[in-house]
Amino acid sequence: MTAAPRLVDAQTSEPTEYVRALDRGLAVIRAFDRDHPRRTLAEVARAVGLAPATARRLLHTLQAQDYVSTDGQTWVLRPRVLELGQAYLATTTVWDVVRDRLARLAAEVEETASAGVLEGTDVLYTVRVPYRRIMSMNVEVGTRIPAFASSMGRVLLAALPPAELDAVLAAADLAPITPQTVTTPAALRAVVDQVRESGVCVLEQELEAGVQCVAAPVHGADGSVVAAVTVSSHTTRVSPAELRSRLRPALLQAAADITEDLRHRG
Repeated sequence: MTAAPRLVDAQTSEPTEYVRALDRGLAVIRAFDRDHPRRTLAEVARAVGLAPATARRLLHTLQAQDYVSTDGQTWVLRPRVLELGQAYLATTTVWDVVRDRLARLAAEVEETASAGVLEGTDVLYTVRVPYRRIMSMNVEVGTRIPAFASSMGRVLLAALPPAELDAVLAAADLAPITPQTVTTPAALRAVVDQVRESGVCVLEQELEAGVQCVAAPVHGADGSVVAAVTVSSHTTRVSPAELRSRLRPALLQAAADITEDLRHRG
């Protein structure tokens, strides 16, 4: 669905349906943070760039709705503010959160970003944010690829207990996909051990010629690995050195951000 065009006021450069009072009220709430859990009226006014009289009216309005309270000298947020965040959490799924982060990542590095989970011996794609078409095979949400030959798969295999890892490798068809594909159980265990130790997997042309990927785990609120995320690029655009120096740090930050988001969701 195409979003409706935003009508902008020529004099203010603001959308014509923009409510300045709501903007200011939300700004007052955002004025409180870990470093500033309490603020005087003057401090709130300075923080949001408002006249004290305006800040006072906004604070009293928020107080009437039980979003803030005061002891007569300073103001603090009330627990009801949490309802604003809970409304977002209640109307979004985990994969919505992942998709949002990966969309930002794809735009930042200008490459395709994806997420997946382990299903048997395969990785099941759960999120796909394409930037450019880099793979000849059709990859979309719901696509399965062999876990042993993919960066996400190796990250997810690294999270398995030894017995479960052995069972997956025993059940998988370890036929080579490209000349670079690692296929022997012993060599795969060594690779998975390295991924487990480093917390990241760099894969170069093992799943498709010319395609290289970097993947990292996403942890749930309990600390367990619940998914993997990856960025894919083509060797004609991105060198292996750039994959490690530019794409890997961005991917690791995105994985950490998703993990933090999921921690807050509980």
